Amino acid sequence: MPVHVLLVEDDELLVKRIENHFANTEFCIQVDSTGAQALALAQASQGDSQHAIELAIVDIVLPAKDGLTLARELSTLTEIGVIMLSSRDSQSDRIAGLAQGADDYICKPVDLLELELRMRAVYKRLHGAASQVSDSTEYIEYADFKLHPDNRTLITAKNEELRLTEAEHKVLICLIANAGKATSREKVSEEIGQPDWSPTDRTVDVLIGRLRKKLGDEKEQKRIVTVRGKGYMLSSS
Repeated sequence: MPVHVLLVEDDELLVKRIENHFANTEFCIQVDSTGAQALALAQASQGDSQHAIELAIVDIVLPAKDGLTLARELSTLTEIGVIMLSSRDSQSDRIAGLAQGADDYICKPVDLLELELRMRAVYKRLHGAASQVSDSTEYIEYADFKLHPDNRTLITAKNEELRLTEAEHKVLICLIANAGKATSREKVSEEIGQPDWSPTDRTVDVLIGRLRKKLGDEKEQKRIVTVRGKGYMLSSS
C-alpha cells in the first residue's frame, strides 16, 4: 500500500533528486514548494484512508512560511510524522527543530539513502502506534498517567491520548526507570542517543519542557521536578 509523503522544499534540484529516488518505492511524493498549502493539504487528506498523508519532509527555510512554524502546526494539528531538512547544523538549530515536535532532523546536503531509512523508521513507529493503541493494555502506569513502552502513547491524568516523539518517549522512559531519584542531564542525553553532552546543550531541557506540557504540569505541582545541580526527577505526589 502506498505511503503518501508531503515534501515541503523550494530547492528544485533537491526535489527532483528525491522524486527520482522514491519513484520505484512505496513512497508517493507530493510537493509544496513554498509551504503555503502544506498544512491545508495535510489536514484535508486525513479523511481519505487511501490517500492520507502520513509523513512530511519540511525544509526550515521556505518562501511562504517559516519551516519551524509549519513543523509545529503539523505536529500539533495532525498525526503526521515530521522530518526536518536544513543546511543549518548547529546545536541551536537542531534543538529548535526538536522543540517544534519534529520526529527527526537531517542536515543538508541530503544523503537520499539516509533520508529513506529515516523515513522508514519514523513511519514504522507511527504505523506501529496506530495499529496497537486501541487494543493493547500493556501500559506502564505511574502516578496519574500511563505510557505504552512500545508505541509512544501517553494517557494523561485527564484521560487524553497523546503521541510522544521518539526523543520524548525515551526521556520519559528514562525518568520512570529512575523514579524517585534525580537523573542527570548527561544520563538523559545518553538515552536519546547524544552521549557527548555539554553544559551548554539545551536539548534535554527542551524535551523536559515539552513533556511537562503534555503531562499537564503546573507551577504549583510538577510531575517532573528540577533537582538543582543534579538533574530531573519524576515525582509520584
